[in-house]
Amino acid sequence: MDVMPLLLLVAGSAMVAAAARRTPVPAPLLLVAVGLLISYVPGVPGYTLDPHIVLPLVLPPLLYTAATDSSYLDLRAQLRPVALLSVGYVLFATFAVGWAAYLIVPELPLTAALVLGAVVAPPDAVAATAVARRVGLPSKITTILQGESLVNDATAITAYRVALAAAVGEGATWAGGIGEFLLAAVGGVGFGLVLMVPIHWMRTHLKEALLQNTLSLLIPFVAYAAAEQVHASGVLAVVTVALYLGHRAWEVDFATRLQEEAVWKMVAFVLESAVFALIGLQLPVILKGLGEYEGGHAALYAVAVFLVVVASRFVWVYPATFLPRRLSARIREREDNPTWKGPFVVAWAGMRGVVSLAIAFSIPLTVHGGEPFPARNLILFLTFTTVIGTLVLQGLTLPPLIRLLKLPGRDAQAETLAEANAQAQASRVAEQRLDELLSDERNALPGPLADRLRSVLERRRNAVWERLGQVNPLTGESVDDTYRRLSREMISAERAIFVRLRDGRYIDDEMLRTLLRRLDLEEAAAYREAV
Repeated sequence: MDVMPLLLLVAGSAMVAAAARRTPVPAPLLLVAVGLLISYVPGVPGYTLDPHIVLPLVLPPLLYTAATDSSYLDLRAQLRPVALLSVGYVLFATFAVGWAAYLIVPELPLTAALVLGAVVAPPDAVAATAVARRVGLPSKITTILQGESLVNDATAITAYRVALAAAVGEGATWAGGIGEFLLAAVGGVGFGLVLMVPIHWMRTHLKEALLQNTLSLLIPFVAYAAAEQVHASGVLAVVTVALYLGHRAWEVDFATRLQEEAVWKMVAFVLESAVFALIGLQLPVILKGLGEYEGGHAALYAVAVFLVVVASRFVWVYPATFLPRRLSARIREREDNPTWKGPFVVAWAGMRGVVSLAIAFSIPLTVHGGEPFPARNLILFLTFTTVIGTLVLQGLTLPPLIRLLKLPGRDAQAETLAEANAQAQASRVAEQRLDELLSDERNALPGPLADRLRSVLERRRNAVWERLGQVNPLTGESVDDTYRRLSREMISAERAIFVRLRDGRYIDDEMLRTLLRRLDLEEAAAYREAV
């Protein structure tokens, strides 16, 4: 097996992604553009996007890292808009795009057109959130886009399977399609609920960070494969497990969290870079199979499908935003009245990505009876052009659009005030815990070290002081050991307060992760091994 093309892909995409950090262009867009250019350079290996690799091996870790970085509480608070987009919009787009393609493309069967609709229906799980973070969208819109992208792949894959069964002549029915959708949804969430507790128990009881992180790397693949074995949604299984583990990550050992963050950042960076580069590199493969649709007709079909994809999102987003308010007095009382600007950004942020291409490449070559699948090459081409069109047009215009609309960004002053209040509360509790511990003669410490523990609560900086080699006659601990133990007790007290404030919605999960990382670094510094 020649691994050189794979190494070139990973190394090249990583270099382009790193270069993108120095430009105003989001990394996904630059990677796609470079992939398009490189695809026709002589000597570049041919890269074919294999759905048997992307769906079970690339999608699960990307979903896992995106879900663990999301906020379960924020997603629960935005459950209605997330559900309307991730389920309602995907099904609507499947039928809207499919019906439009059936009318636009001559001799395209309706079943094959619905396959196309399901393929291009789900916005990408990576592109939208990457751009959203880059341009500083309001937290509510970012949460909605993240939540949609975590779940919509499951809806699209299920819709694709139903449409494909009809297209290949397997006698799909409406009742069967609804049953398959329910099996995928309920089964996927069910598998996640079954797996999440024992997995979390293992993570909290394994004593070595290396073993815990090895388990962490296996989790998304195990959850996905287990659910898919019984035709449930592997996507929903991964997301369910990841949301639970992310919500309870504070219960895991600090060394595991520090290693896990670094490991998953690297994994996500490599995979995201590679998949967006792969999108651009598919151009020769797509054009080679286009065949009888050359001569300008395919380009016209591509423009028409792209416009329908973009328009259908606007057609869905605005009613989904404002109709529930008109129909429910409870919603009007509980939620602020939205303006037209937020839904416009949500509608324009519907960029497609690698999942659409992977699903398209999984379309079989033949239908029932051995006949070629109708317009398979055209469907691949239309999927590719839709992905490229949304990534380039919407991705490049989203940042200036947000600036033009003058959407309020994150309130840095309010967040800083909340963080200061949280730190003050945690420091008071930790200082009380320290006083309780120091009142016990078994925890006796020299004055400078006790003062050091108190000063750490105020500044959380500087290296740990040099330790004295004295031994406590009551416990047999060295001063170094006692200092570390008391420091850990104080940090645990602070950590519990931060989690309580997060659960009470006084701070959000992003701020919790920032505060916990500071404590983790302090704990790591206090417990570093002697050289």
